[in-house]
Amino acid sequence: AVQLVESGGDLVQAGEALRLSCTASGFTFENYCLMWYRQTPGKEHELVSYITKSGNIYYTERVKGRFTISRDNVKKTLDLQMNSLRPEDTAIYYCAAHSVYCSTSWARLGNNHGQGTQVTVSS
Repeated sequence: AVQLVESGGDLVQAGEALRLSCTASGFTFENYCLMWYRQTPGKEHELVSYITKSGNIYYTERVKGRFTISRDNVKKTLDLQMNSLRPEDTAIYYCAAHSVYCSTSWARLGNNHGQGTQVTVSS
């Protein structure tokens, strides 16, 4: 079974940086698309970024130029470097994996996501 564990969430001030990490196990990591989602209370999960098994990358416009996604297929880790953080980046961040889809609804992921890590950006 897909197991994903996020870490790195913290309380930071606007303009600061934070690096999230996700450790994976239980599946063939290099064959999966890997994603970062985020959710704020009362809102739908938002796809922040994904990286395909071949290394193609997508960012939502709201983070483009500030966030960088990367994967290490040897260590089986997924990272998200977040620079120039803004209060509106405050959310619970989840890593997710899918063998076919990179841009998909949260519901379609099933259990293929971690428990999340809280990022809070103060103004």
